[in-house]
Amino acid sequence: METDKQAVADYWSEASCGERYSTGRTRLSRLDSQAEERYRLEPYIRDFADFPAASGKRVHEIGVGMGADHLEFAKAQPALLIGIDLTERAVEFTKDRLKLHGFVPAVQVADAEELPFRDESFDIVYSYGVLHHSPDTPRAIREVYRVLAPGGIGRIMIYHRYSMVGYLLWLRYGLLAGAPSRPLREIYSRYLESPGTQAFTKEEALEMFRHFRTVSISTPLGFDDLLQGEVGQRHRGLLLSLTKRLYPRWLIKKVFPDHGLGMMIRAEK
Repeated sequence: METDKQAVADYWSEASCGERYSTGRTRLSRLDSQAEERYRLEPYIRDFADFPAASGKRVHEIGVGMGADHLEFAKAQPALLIGIDLTERAVEFTKDRLKLHGFVPAVQVADAEELPFRDESFDIVYSYGVLHHSPDTPRAIREVYRVLAPGGIGRIMIYHRYSMVGYLLWLRYGLLAGAPSRPLREIYSRYLESPGTQAFTKEEALEMFRHFRTVSISTPLGFDDLLQGEVGQRHRGLLLSLTKRLYPRWLIKKVFPDHGLGMMIRAEK
């Protein structure tokens, strides 16, 4: 298990999620450009995260990445804001971002499966596109539950197995590779992002969140399902470029509106 986790850390230490959208001559301009592109491609993040609701609350973000969401939480003036990430690279990006915008960061390297915080320490726990990379995602979800105070809210996005991204990966690494019986679980693990990346069904998610008082789940189409913007750090080439040009986005939106990669989970303890 530790070897798997080290492989995940090594992968994201090469480049943090969204780093390819970072442009400009100064550190500030590069970070700001990344955030701007993030919210342009994924405008639904703001509704899901509900940054203003962090005002006066104790907030914890698991997997800060380049810190765009962390900065938005800081702007809401929470009573406490603490972030963690598995990589030093992401921690440094986030520290820089907050300092450049006049905030004092409290961000550290830590493991989502063993959060270094006491029980019931936070009112909000937020994690966007992170916990499916952890080798033991159910354990990480139990940690979310543990550190939330009664009545606290977890806003967690993990990957949805039955997504357009998954189907496209199956076409490339299953059907066209001569392995049509290759399961989606294996395809996500081997070909999407970091080694061992997982994607879950709604039923599996409900089981992981079974201890929460209420749970709501949605799986809207995202920019990656519609082949907009860059598509992961591992995927390039002529076939992808051609597919993006010919992709029937209007039809996908009509026929598969809830087959998005991002499973948006809101859970109350």
